[in-house]
Amino acid sequence: MASVETAAEHERILREIESTETNCIGPTLRSVYDGQEHGLFMAKLDLRIRNHDREIEKMCNHHFQGFVDSITELLKVRGEAQKLKSQVTETNRSIQGEGKELMSSMEELRQCRVQQRNIATTMDKLTHCLPVLEMYRRLQEQMEAKRYYPALRTSEQLEQTCLPRAGQYRFCAIMAENLPKLRTQIRDTAMTQLKDFLESIRKHSDKIGETAIRQAQLRRSLDSSVSSHPGVPGVPAHGGVAKSNGGLELDLGVLDMGDEEEPDQVSGAQDLVDFSPVYRCLHIYAVLGLRDVFENYYRKQRRKQARLVLQPHANMHETLEGYRRYFNQIVGFFVVEDHVLHTTQGLVNRAYVEELWDLALSKIVAALRTHSSYCDDPDLVLDLKNLIVLFADTLQDYGFPVSQLFDMLLEMREQYGEILLKKWNLTFRQVLDQDNFSPIPVSDENEFRYYTSQFPLQDPELEKLPFPKKLPFSEFVPKVYCQLKEFIYACLKYSEDLHLSSTEVDDMIRKSTNLLLTRTLSHCLHYAIKKKNVGLAELVQVIINTTHLEQSCHFLEEFISNITNVPPDTANATKLYGTSTFKDARHAAEAEIYTGLNAKIDQFLQLADYDWMASLPSGTVPTPSDYLLDLMAFLKSTFSVFTNLPGKVAQTACMSACKHVSTSLLQLLLDPEVKQVSMGALHQLNADVDECEGFARAGPVAGFQGDTLLLAFSDLRQLLELFIQWDWSAYLADYGKASCKYLRVNPHAALALLEKLRESSRKNVVFAQFRKTERDRQKLIDAVVRQLRNLIAQHHA
Repeated sequence: MASVETAAEHERILREIESTETNCIGPTLRSVYDGQEHGLFMAKLDLRIRNHDREIEKMCNHHFQGFVDSITELLKVRGEAQKLKSQVTETNRSIQGEGKELMSSMEELRQCRVQQRNIATTMDKLTHCLPVLEMYRRLQEQMEAKRYYPALRTSEQLEQTCLPRAGQYRFCAIMAENLPKLRTQIRDTAMTQLKDFLESIRKHSDKIGETAIRQAQLRRSLDSSVSSHPGVPGVPAHGGVAKSNGGLELDLGVLDMGDEEEPDQVSGAQDLVDFSPVYRCLHIYAVLGLRDVFENYYRKQRRKQARLVLQPHANMHETLEGYRRYFNQIVGFFVVEDHVLHTTQGLVNRAYVEELWDLALSKIVAALRTHSSYCDDPDLVLDLKNLIVLFADTLQDYGFPVSQLFDMLLEMREQYGEILLKKWNLTFRQVLDQDNFSPIPVSDENEFRYYTSQFPLQDPELEKLPFPKKLPFSEFVPKVYCQLKEFIYACLKYSEDLHLSSTEVDDMIRKSTNLLLTRTLSHCLHYAIKKKNVGLAELVQVIINTTHLEQSCHFLEEFISNITNVPPDTANATKLYGTSTFKDARHAAEAEIYTGLNAKIDQFLQLADYDWMASLPSGTVPTPSDYLLDLMAFLKSTFSVFTNLPGKVAQTACMSACKHVSTSLLQLLLDPEVKQVSMGALHQLNADVDECEGFARAGPVAGFQGDTLLLAFSDLRQLLELFIQWDWSAYLADYGKASCKYLRVNPHAALALLEKLRESSRKNVVFAQFRKTERDRQKLIDAVVRQLRNLIAQHHA
């Protein structure tokens, strides 16, 4: 069985060898050597080879006759072939000889065609290379001319279009390597120019702002001239200043600050600024795909510059020039941003500019509030207000909202009013200090018209008097009236250009004038009245002055109405408090007159030196005291000055003086320090009271009815009459009745004086105890004292 399987396996291997390609026979032969019967296989292989050899031999024997026939025919053909070869060789020799010249011509033709092909190829390559070289040359020229944006465009076209067409040449590779370097150089150069531009803008923003503000000022003057002269040919409706999208049209050009304009020429801000570095850098970065980077860098740098511009100088409040420089820088900054907004298509947007303006507005308002609070010069505040208005109008022309600035100006108006009040306080005090408090003498018509032009005096009787004559008031009146008008003018100046209605301006002026009257002028008048060196004559003149000023208040009302064009009877119109102010001052002066009179009377009364233990005069009537005669003479001369006073004031002063004299004499009599009073002293005091009553009867001041002035001495008169006439029975019996003769005698005062009289009588009794009349008088006094005490106790209960 094993030999049969081996034989079958060898047969299979032989078939595979016969049918398999030689390159793949290796695995088949390996299978022979893997077994143990390779000898048998070799024998079988030899057998198979011999079989194939026999088959080949059979096949060759089968075709041998044909092969011999073919050889025979081939031998026959060889002779013919030899002949043909000779003929061909001869023919070839003749052809070669004849085609030699043709070959030479063909070679020349081939060479020409090669050259022609090379020329065409060269021309084709040159058509692609020459534009590259030409464009590269142009690129170099643009770089040398610093035309970076065209150079960047040229490099882009060179790289994307020309170089790929030119082919793989060394110079193209060099160019390709240089183009990124050129772009980097262009980018860096453009950024350097932008930085230079930003630095130049920062340095010269005040010049740009100054020019823009001058343009706005010129436009305002042109607008005002057009409004005042409508329809004037050749005058543009808006000042002839070109605007684009809410801002000035700024041309391109480098910041050229070298050429100064003539003083009478106002150049445009567009003549100072060249924005080409911005545009160029923006375009370059856009081409390079870095527009966002450029926008972020530009906005960041401008925000930093905005913070620097909005930072005011520490001493900005000292001069107007400091404020002007501050405003110029801010205007210059926003003029640039407004132009960039409208010309760069997205480098800055409206939201960015509005954000910057909101930041600037808050800082500007805060800075102005802080620095203006240090100012105490009204002229500087007024100039600052005008500068702020011009600053706001300039920015409003560029489309920036400025309502907060005008709101702040209304706040500053309160500060301006306070500064004006301080200034006018000094002015009023100076006027009062320099016034002589005497009626103004006028010698001719010119002087009279001069003073009546300063103060609205309306006195027909005075005008009829011949010259020379005196005005009833002193220099203080026309000066104060003129200063009131100057104050109103100062308030009006601040209200100009604040876009307020006439009613609002009128209300502001009236409120400020009321503060001036009720606070400043009132304090100054009280200060003048309360001064120590002010005499009665000066106080009288103050009353006359304030009376005339009070009468002039309606002229001030008309004056304000005329300058504001608001009728004084307009509903809700603020009324001036001048009448009450001058009335209060006059009352203060009147009170000071009363106080001064009483103080002067007290000085005379201090000279009183009564002998309270004087004995009764024997057969002679006591004469008035010397001090009292001097006092009456003083009062007569004083009240003679009061003739110019209003009647009630003079009457009140006279009555007050008489009451004070009466009260003072009564106090002297009832002074607790005076322990004893004799009847002789009472008779002397009675003589002094008679002198006072004689003064009252003489009518030192006109206007009193009957013996009204005598009532000032009635208390003292009835008390003295009671003691001198010793009419106690009538007093005690009629006390409390309306018909009582001694109705004005106070029982307490009577008791106090009676006890002093009793002490005097007791002393006399000690030295004259044996005199019956003195003892009886003492008993009588004691009895009256007991009755008075009972009377007081009954009425008190």
